[in-house]
Amino acid sequence: MNPADDFTRALALIPEGYSEGRFEAGRWGATVKRSADGKCIWLYAEDLAGTDIVSFNLYLLETSGSTLKPCEMSSAKVIAFVLGYRPDGPQPKLPAKRSASR
Repeated sequence: MNPADDFTRALALIPEGYSEGRFEAGRWGATVKRSADGKCIWLYAEDLAGTDIVSFNLYLLETSGSTLKPCEMSSAKVIAFVLGYRPDGPQPKLPAKRSASR
């Protein structure tokens, strides 16, 4: 099986918006945003009992395939998180922040 396919499948199981779940021995909160055109996925996750984070952008382009862009961490850390994170289940989306428009 292709490791890139495993990553893509695991990422698809993380719900859009905010979820909480387990990674390794800890509780994590993760936020996923997917662009309307399906070409970009953004993830930010943090250890709820510590200071560790995972953050990346994944670009899905027809011409060049997928490009993973971790935010100041190794690709290996990002891949391990996505493959190992287990969301608790369907979580409600956090309400969008409203901006004052006056």
